[in-house]
Amino acid sequence: MADIHRAASEGFSAGADAYAAGRPNYPAQIVPWLCAELRLGPGRVALDLGSGTGKLLPSLRETGARLIAVEPVAAMRDRLVRDHPDVQALDGRAEAIPLPDACVDAVVCAQAFHWFATPEALAEIARVLRPGGALGLIWNIRDERVGWVAALSEIMSRHEGDVPHFHSGAWRRLFPAAGFGPLRETRVPHRHVGPPEAVILDRTLSVSFIAALPDAARAAVAAEVRALIAATPALAGRDEVVVPYETAAFACTRLG
Repeated sequence: MADIHRAASEGFSAGADAYAAGRPNYPAQIVPWLCAELRLGPGRVALDLGSGTGKLLPSLRETGARLIAVEPVAAMRDRLVRDHPDVQALDGRAEAIPLPDACVDAVVCAQAFHWFATPEALAEIARVLRPGGALGLIWNIRDERVGWVAALSEIMSRHEGDVPHFHSGAWRRLFPAAGFGPLRETRVPHRHVGPPEAVILDRTLSVSFIAALPDAARAAVAAEVRALIAATPALAGRDEVVVPYETAAFACTRLG
């Protein structure tokens, strides 16, 4: 998988099931955002670029648009096909999208754009968008104002190395971008509710650079996370917990 960061190719290959189990979906407010900001609806075509296991697809499906998913990691794509057999799923990269020119009304990158935030990828996105179409970028961001969430992030950050991520802000350097209008930003609160083993431990193990660790190192991270859960009154012994998030959504229009 040339040109794909090692943490993504190895981590997401090894951790596709943990990704599907541990990652939050998107808040209900994202559906009207997709319709208003990206103008999705029946008769429109949306490309979910870097779709992963298809976490955004249920929200995209609610718009009534026809859906195409592009994902370069085979294990993630296989899980996507298993969970969303109605969606056209293609093997491809942001720098080489396997679609003709001006064929989609929106390109959406959920939890993904930081992996391929390059001028080459943005030019390829512009190529497949119809004039007047839109690019949407979406991230679920952990709310680190909560103490145990900040402690969880600290456990993970020791292993991140040079992995690109939303918080670095490096992806923003592409904007304003030639051929696109200004970037519009929306933020909404979000929560991931479920058993701590799923929404905290599986979520941690689904992180690319954690999933790519050797078995012993990954087991050590899991032990640290379990210890954090046990030591946190809001989490310990509970069948269901709440992980606080904020969903950040950005949109810009492809100029004609």
